[in-house]
Amino acid sequence: MTIGGIFTAIVFGGIIGALARLVVPGKQDMSIWLTVLVGIVAAFAGTGLSHLFGLRTHGWNFWETIFQVAFAVIGVYLVAAFWPKKRTH
Repeated sequence: MTIGGIFTAIVFGGIIGALARLVVPGKQDMSIWLTVLVGIVAAFAGTGLSHLFGLRTHGWNFWETIFQVAFAVIGVYLVAAFWPKKRTH
């Protein structure tokens, strides 16, 4: 993977993670880096699922994007449910 590929994964991971946080109801106690990480993992999982279904995975694909956001929504929901809450005094 090139530096450009890593940078692209971080940017798209942030976008996909942010979309997922908009979809998941309620307040999520997650940091930006955790949102980006969930988005990156979801992007790879969505692309892998698209590849399994035999869909085109180069360029933009509607179903691939839907799978990526769906995985991100599940990831954000799980992280928000199980990640330790911030303490306020």
